[in-house]
Amino acid sequence: MTYLVTGGSGFIGSHLIEKLLRNGHSVINVDNFDDFYNYQIKIKNTLESIDKNSDFEFSDKETDIRRLTDISQSDTYHLYYQDIRDKEGLEHIFKDHRIDLVIHLAALAGVRPSIERPLEYEEVNVRGTMNLWELCKEFNIKKFVCASSSSVYGNNEKVPFAETDNVDNPISPYAATKKSGEIIGHVYHNLYHIDMIHLRFFTVYGPRQRPDLAIHKFTKLISEGQEIPFYGDGNTARDYTYIDDIIDGITKSILYLETHSGVYEIINLGESEVVTLSEMLATIENTLKISATRKILPMQPGDVQKTNADITKAKTLIGYKPDTDFQNGIKKFVEWFLRK
Repeated sequence: MTYLVTGGSGFIGSHLIEKLLRNGHSVINVDNFDDFYNYQIKIKNTLESIDKNSDFEFSDKETDIRRLTDISQSDTYHLYYQDIRDKEGLEHIFKDHRIDLVIHLAALAGVRPSIERPLEYEEVNVRGTMNLWELCKEFNIKKFVCASSSSVYGNNEKVPFAETDNVDNPISPYAATKKSGEIIGHVYHNLYHIDMIHLRFFTVYGPRQRPDLAIHKFTKLISEGQEIPFYGDGNTARDYTYIDDIIDGITKSILYLETHSGVYEIINLGESEVVTLSEMLATIENTLKISATRKILPMQPGDVQKTNADITKAKTLIGYKPDTDFQNGIKKFVEWFLRK
């Protein structure tokens, strides 16, 4: 099978591509190496995902990405430095390859930045996604997996969060764009019979996690003896999901789409295990064997109080079975962090 993966040089995407290649598939990676965080991290992710030597000498962004593109090409792997907002550029990729299924992970991420740059989030997360659906329609590609987010639930008072819950009250532009993707996706499913699954990811962590996210940021600051920004009273809680379990959920969703027709589904992928901010910090401190210095700050606009996934549907429909508890997941992450 040939899969097109958008955002394939990011945290989740690079792990997914690594798994797909190991399973004998061909992969087309479409990534714009956005400056949301250092492009060099994405180059390292890419090299790891295709099992290439990561001893890469950096110079400037454009030169480095050209070199990466040259050294990474193979019969089963193609890398394209491409923005999903550019439909014409995407079209060339669709013309050059016979694509069996699209896994759309690319997005402008982050709740807080979306409040500052809402129009850019709409351009990437809504218009960019629609570009892909338009091309799927044009090139008769009928299978599509799309990354959504637990942020669509907002401050839902009912826990755990189920796919049937009302999600009409997002509290950030980022969450609103993800909800929009689910709604517009249904239009393309209904009109053009594109089978699709929208996966609501719940706070993914593990090796290669973005450095701006809390677990990575806390680990780095604590290990360097710096104070950490600690928002609120520590009682906010998240359903942290280890990367291997997320990849398992994505690959099982792919299999479900390949073996079923007439599919439009929204599925939670979480651990169904809620961990407070204070508990998360304590786990990192215990694993590093270093105590943190906290800088207490007020809650930030757009942050939700709690996420908690009901994963009954994922277990029943696709056979999802997360098996990495938080303590062990943090241990694996810290081991990766200390040797990278």
